[in-house]
Amino acid sequence: QVQLVESGGGLVQDGGSLRVSCTDRERSLSLLTMGWFRQAPGKEREFVAAISWIGHNTLYSDSAKGRFTISRDDPSNTLFLQMNSLKVEDTAVYYCAAKKGTFQERDGYEYWGQGTQVTVSS
Repeated sequence: QVQLVESGGGLVQDGGSLRVSCTDRERSLSLLTMGWFRQAPGKEREFVAAISWIGHNTLYSDSAKGRFTISRDDPSNTLFLQMNSLKVEDTAVYYCAAKKGTFQERDGYEYWGQGTQVTVSS
């Protein structure tokens, strides 16, 4: 059973940067599509970015494109989301997710972490 654990959230000022991470301490993630989602207070959870397991191809939401970078390090079994030029509206709980399906579809994720809070202050 995949058990995802996020880390790296915190408080950052508008325009700052932050990197969040996700890992599974027991099971390899190397053959799974990985993604990041976020949920702001009072809003639905939304897709942020995804990365394929072969070729490390990526997909981004319009709000993330150009500011966020998703990456994965298979030897350390870790997924990353580097967030630059953060805005107040990026404040949300960020969730790591995994699935066996294609990275090109934004749904169908089977496994979820517990989330990590990212707060951007003005």
